[in-house]
Amino acid sequence: MNARKQIVDTAKNMPDTISAPQTEPLQELSDTEEEQGIHQSLKVKFIEGNAGFMSLVALALVLGLAFCIERIIYLSLSEINAKRFMADLDAKINAGDIEGAKQQCRNTRGPVASICYQGLARINESIDNIERSIVSYGTVQSANLEKGCSWITLFIVMAPSLGFLGTVIGMVMAFDQIEQAGDISAPVVASGMKVALITTIFGIIVALVLQVFYNYILSKNRTSCSTNGRVVNNTTRLDYET
Repeated sequence: MNARKQIVDTAKNMPDTISAPQTEPLQELSDTEEEQGIHQSLKVKFIEGNAGFMSLVALALVLGLAFCIERIIYLSLSEINAKRFMADLDAKINAGDIEGAKQQCRNTRGPVASICYQGLARINESIDNIERSIVSYGTVQSANLEKGCSWITLFIVMAPSLGFLGTVIGMVMAFDQIEQAGDISAPVVASGMKVALITTIFGIIVALVLQVFYNYILSKNRTSCSTNGRVVNNTTRLDYET
């Protein structure tokens, strides 16, 4: 009797034990289908927006992002702790260790160390020559920090312009289809209008993405240029005191 009751209780518990683990795979499957749906919809919209013009917009995005990434990496590698560097350099110069100060500049990356080395390399010359050398080299370093930004602005302007060009061509296609069909019906106009709107949307999205990266690069440029200006003044002061 007890064995029969145990079998009945086990049979009642079996559906709950079996059905519970099936919810997680179903949830993962639905998430995968949703991701594939978004990716597939983007591909469909890209093709519907006239592959020729959409390829130009995509090329503007790729090239613009390439310049943005290159600038971000360059600026990140150029950053150092300028206050600590100048304090160590000041200590070496006050101790009379000019060669040690030059070695510190050579072993440190970035424009700050390069500007300081230019001043130390001419430490035996007149203060006017040292100041002119440091200022001119600081100008060169500031120009290097801004190098490539003009290309980013070009792609920011080009992306929506290509989108608007696709808009005009899409409207022309719509009017051509109306002329051929001899009727202003929704199916006739829809394809041309779709090309016009999709190219505009993608062009604006590309411009917005590149603009965000460009503003970030400009903020890092301003920080680096202000640091370079302070370093120029400090280096000139140290050479004058030496």
